[in-house]
Amino acid sequence: MSAKLVLEDGTILFGTAFGATKSTFGEVVFNTGMVGYPETLTDPSYTGQILVLTYPLVGNYGIAERSFEDNMHRFFESEKIHLSGLVVSELSHKYSHWNAEISLDAWLQEQNVPGIYGIDTRLLTQKLRTRGAMLGKLIMREEYLDFFDPNSENLVAKASRKVPQTFGKGKKKVVVIDCGCKNNIIRSLISRGVETQVVPWNWPVEKEEFDGVLISNGPGDPIQAEKTVQTVRELFDAGKPILGICMGNQILSLAAGARTYKLKYGHRSQNQPCIQVGSKRCYITSQNHGYAVDENTLPPEWSPWFFNANDGTNEGIRHNSKPFMSVQFHPEATPGPVDTNFIFDDFVQML
Repeated sequence: MSAKLVLEDGTILFGTAFGATKSTFGEVVFNTGMVGYPETLTDPSYTGQILVLTYPLVGNYGIAERSFEDNMHRFFESEKIHLSGLVVSELSHKYSHWNAEISLDAWLQEQNVPGIYGIDTRLLTQKLRTRGAMLGKLIMREEYLDFFDPNSENLVAKASRKVPQTFGKGKKKVVVIDCGCKNNIIRSLISRGVETQVVPWNWPVEKEEFDGVLISNGPGDPIQAEKTVQTVRELFDAGKPILGICMGNQILSLAAGARTYKLKYGHRSQNQPCIQVGSKRCYITSQNHGYAVDENTLPPEWSPWFFNANDGTNEGIRHNSKPFMSVQFHPEATPGPVDTNFIFDDFVQML
């Protein structure tokens, strides 16, 4: 079946449909990772987005078997695909991997997510880098569909779980505020012997007993998650360790009194270089975000921790005297390098 991708600037790109045969809308963004599409598609941070994968051949190693460990899918970052649509240059209809049980096409059909292939993703990515992330529509069967900006909604509320869940056992307990939490954040805590309670984005955390709080990654504009910002602001008084990841970096910054802003086209890949402030040490990180912290608005008691080597944007903050810190990148990786996995060690030692 033929399909087309329509951008808000009037650009129309024609291709072939795969996955679910339905039309959809969202914010069109690109990811430059070479591998890791199962982890990427199940990352809740892509809620509301039409994702363009710049690597030309996608689907060649299929999708891993359904296997669970610690009440989580072993190979996915959540239990479903969260993005609105997928755009690739060449779709591999055949796959080969010892652990695969289904094709990418069949998986998208099963998950009711549409895709399009045969698109010049290099041209599309150049356009998005020049113009910035744009609204788009993935159209099948000439259906009529309006453009819609998903960032105008509280996407954190959509991506977050609805009831608390507890994982692992240990002498220390961390409450994870689920803004769209990836499974490997939970794995990274329980593998270090920490009891991990994951609660919804608007949960009254102050009523729980805990040794520390982690604010997870998540989709959209952090301003929309006002309840989470207020909760974190109230948690400052407890003085217990707080770690923010991705959206958590933005939430922590807003709670501290800083401001955030939308990036032109965001950072989405597994090869983002980040430099620790005050050093020449560069870490290669996995990232997926469209908003950033304006570090010039941080109060005096807070300091920048990391910055992006490509564009100089903020990649982390920390309090000058209290155990509060956050990073814009993903130290849990999946997909991506584990250069910054030590951040979990540092956090657990603070508990």
